[in-house]
Amino acid sequence: MLALTTLSDVDVRDAAESDVVAGLPARLVARPTSPEQVSALMRAAYEDDLVVVPRAAATMLHWAPRPTACDVILDLSAMDRVLEHQAGDLIVSAEAGTPLSRVQEAVRASGQRLAIDEVVPGSTIGGLIATNLSGPRRVAYGTARDLVIGVSTVRADGVMAKSGGKVVKNVAGYDLGKLMVGSHGTLAIVTSAYFRLHPIPEAAVWLRATAPSPRSAQSLVHQAVHSQVVPAAVEIDAHPTGETTISVLLEGTSVGVAARVDRMATALGATTAESPIGDLGLPGTDAQPLLKITSQLSAVTEIAQTAVDLGLHVRGSAGAGVLFAAVPDSVDIVRAVDILRAESTAAGGATVVLRGAPDHLDAWGPVPALDLMRSVKNRFDPQHLLSPGRFVGGL
Repeated sequence: MLALTTLSDVDVRDAAESDVVAGLPARLVARPTSPEQVSALMRAAYEDDLVVVPRAAATMLHWAPRPTACDVILDLSAMDRVLEHQAGDLIVSAEAGTPLSRVQEAVRASGQRLAIDEVVPGSTIGGLIATNLSGPRRVAYGTARDLVIGVSTVRADGVMAKSGGKVVKNVAGYDLGKLMVGSHGTLAIVTSAYFRLHPIPEAAVWLRATAPSPRSAQSLVHQAVHSQVVPAAVEIDAHPTGETTISVLLEGTSVGVAARVDRMATALGATTAESPIGDLGLPGTDAQPLLKITSQLSAVTEIAQTAVDLGLHVRGSAGAGVLFAAVPDSVDIVRAVDILRAESTAAGGATVVLRGAPDHLDAWGPVPALDLMRSVKNRFDPQHLLSPGRFVGGL
């Protein structure tokens, strides 16, 4: 009998047909309600040599390559509490399964927010840490990696650990929280995290301008990004069959924003809008493969033009050099990735397939620090029992 199934106080059941990870069915689903239960489950899984993949809301579980195995889905959806909010210190902590919207609701009464856009509806704290997904406001506030100041984790062998804490300028020990961000659950199970908060601005106004194509929008992007009015977001949306839209967000005091809006609107020939085009969502449909393309700011519009010429719908932060591109069925994804990977690499970035990569396509592409990443993986998870195969180089 598996040690995992003998844990009397933890919910462990056989997997159902819907319990899959990128199409790979699991054998068991374990649903802990505390870090101590996570630790007990991981010790038992370690003893049984079982592969574990963490899950919460599963909104982005199908991102990243399919794991090489999946014995147990560790369902963290019952760990969904906001643990602490210290308004005076601008910090909040929440369990991994807590929806981002619940965190925002908890801190909103104090006039604060966690400055991470909900790009994928229903995203949880754990999902955001696993994918490092952020939206338009990354231009002003950075990504999840910039905002997390501490994490509590459980290693593959069940050992519990903490890194950082509830002090923004915490300098004790290694900053493992940033290592967890973007690791797709391959290093340790994140059970909770501390984040720094920001005040909700008194006013926020979106401006919108259009151009015939991404290439012709370069001057608009350049003016917006380098403007002295300091935008909080500069978004681009480009489609093979339509105009290119540039959306600019200005935040601050009511008086200050009003003046800055006038200056930016005049410079771009823009009008005000309720939101960026497509609100804050990703381009395309959830069924389409999705690429993430990064580059120097100066190359964003040219790369967007290449993607549009290939037939892709592109949307993202022109002000941060991060684009997302949806690949329709009519496009050869391998050829598109090859072309965009070469162009983005030459521009100091990369192209990865976040979602829907065929098995014969390397979703991550070449990674210069792969040996270092492999060494880190071997330190944290020497038996490769945590989401094996999901990260770069098959880690």
